[in-house]
Amino acid sequence: MQVEQGEILKKINSPDDLKKLSESDLPKLCKELRHFIIDEISKNPGHLGASLGTVEMAVALHYAFNTPYDKLVWDVGHQAYAHKILTGRKDVFHTNRKYKGISGFPKISESEYDAFGVGHSSTSVSAALGMAIASKLKGEKNRQHIAVIGDGAMTAGLAYEGLNNAGVSNANLIVILNDNNISIDKNVGNFKDFLIDVVTSKTYNRIKTRTWHFLGIFGKRWPFPRAVLQTMDKALKSSVLNESDYFESLNFRYFGPVDGHDVVRLSRVLKDISRLPGPKFLHVKTIKGKGLRKAEKNQTKYHAPGTFDAKTGKIIVNPETNGKPSKYQIVFGETILELAEQNKKIVGVTPAMPTGCSLNIMMEKMPERTFDVGIAEQHAVTYSAGLASQGMIPFCNIYSTFMQRAYDQLIHDVALQNLNIVFCLDRGGLVGEDGATHHGAFDLAYLRCIPNMTIASPMNEVELRNLMFTAQFDGLGPFAIRYPKGRGVLKEWKKPFEKIEVGKSRIIEEGEKIVLITIGHVGNFAVEVCNKLKEEGINIGHVDLRFLKPLDEEILHKVCKKYQNVITIEDGTIIGGMGSAIVDFISENNYNIKVKKLGIPDRIVEQGTNDELYKECGFDVDGIYSTVKKLL
Repeated sequence: MQVEQGEILKKINSPDDLKKLSESDLPKLCKELRHFIIDEISKNPGHLGASLGTVEMAVALHYAFNTPYDKLVWDVGHQAYAHKILTGRKDVFHTNRKYKGISGFPKISESEYDAFGVGHSSTSVSAALGMAIASKLKGEKNRQHIAVIGDGAMTAGLAYEGLNNAGVSNANLIVILNDNNISIDKNVGNFKDFLIDVVTSKTYNRIKTRTWHFLGIFGKRWPFPRAVLQTMDKALKSSVLNESDYFESLNFRYFGPVDGHDVVRLSRVLKDISRLPGPKFLHVKTIKGKGLRKAEKNQTKYHAPGTFDAKTGKIIVNPETNGKPSKYQIVFGETILELAEQNKKIVGVTPAMPTGCSLNIMMEKMPERTFDVGIAEQHAVTYSAGLASQGMIPFCNIYSTFMQRAYDQLIHDVALQNLNIVFCLDRGGLVGEDGATHHGAFDLAYLRCIPNMTIASPMNEVELRNLMFTAQFDGLGPFAIRYPKGRGVLKEWKKPFEKIEVGKSRIIEEGEKIVLITIGHVGNFAVEVCNKLKEEGINIGHVDLRFLKPLDEEILHKVCKKYQNVITIEDGTIIGGMGSAIVDFISENNYNIKVKKLGIPDRIVEQGTNDELYKECGFDVDGIYSTVKKLL
């Protein structure tokens, strides 16, 4: 059911409608828009806190600029709910993150107002700069290019690479830092408000620009005059505005900080700085979770809180989860603390996801041995390599989809040196409502081709614990443990550790004609299928491969000699993954056996519940069962 829309909001179906409003209407629109987001997300969970903080910014941007002609890039994408609602998706916003609904992130194919797909962070400056240069080459002198970067996105190296390049480009680019106390966070005074009025004023910039060009004439022979102007201007601002030093050293004109919740003033500032040539940097202060008291006070918890009471903000605990198995991330978090208490060499590293991956459990007890390095996956991997080179055992926890960013470091800084780092890849496989940008579809395939790598995936929580225990031993080199988002299958998993023989798989079922070979959590689907077939008097085999690398060749030889058909099942891409490894083994050993691969197909899979996506991809219980029946 769609939520009620406010008096002004119900009239807004595009930025053209927004521009018809007077400035005095904007604060009321923001209030209605914020209530709309709270009401909707309370029933249909999504990213709440960051989008509440950018309501005024979204309104001001579309009020000040000529979107979609002017290009607007959001970074990170989960800040953009207000943007989506204002750009024609208000009436379908109730389908946000749902199967066949709209994406939870900006997406080029979804709307002309989404200039760039942004599911991860820190890409906006580079993307907007590319757009600005393209416009320049096409002679589009008046087109604006705006990158909104925040909610931690300024901690990644890619953002600084983009800024460094943009500064020498003289491109028509505006970078807006949404500072919600996660990235740059400095106290500001009243005089800074005065300064923003000065440095964005038409008079000030007209005088400065004309003086700059005038002194440039003399500067062809003698560069000193412009240097004097730069020094004087910088002295004025840096006396009260230390943030400007860094950005102006990159050749950006810096403005701010400005109150990101004063929508009228913010829209005026945006209009003013859009008239200035070259790259500009606007520092905007916002409050994450603005408008919902509990979200403002507990910003981490309300980043994506699930269902909650729209009036009080109280999170609603689903009673159906009581007594259910723990999430894999909790198993990781409690297990690494237990291991670290036994082994002083163990340290924990994560790029900005201590709560998401549950490293915060160890962080609370051992803050000196846990490291949140910010949204910086490349740094996380090489930092772990440095730790490992000196005898430490880093457990580097990175979401599978984000590990792709550190692929070069994984090869050059870890595998080539055969360093003992345990990579715990959370969110392996399909991840549900977060959709295409967050699915961990490719990890098995992209890890498999790297020398010195051990690749394992547990079928349940006890297996995860035992793999973590095994991976800490010296001499194993880089060791990747890949597990899914969501709950396991066991109610009791805190059992004594057992060391697993590396490369050793498990025979779950003996049978005839057909064998299922699985890796990871999807092995539990195969168990259900085997049990269902037993009720029909049919017995098939099931092997939990457990290790993709090294392969258990001993068991694979037995399988190939005994069975006529192999069905491989994995929660990963079927191209280059576990199924491909089995096909390679069969081919290299000249076995005459048929193979059917089930997994994520060679296409982009969008959002939905995991059950919906498993069914779509054909490796849910029903999909596996029907595949077996066709082969009998």
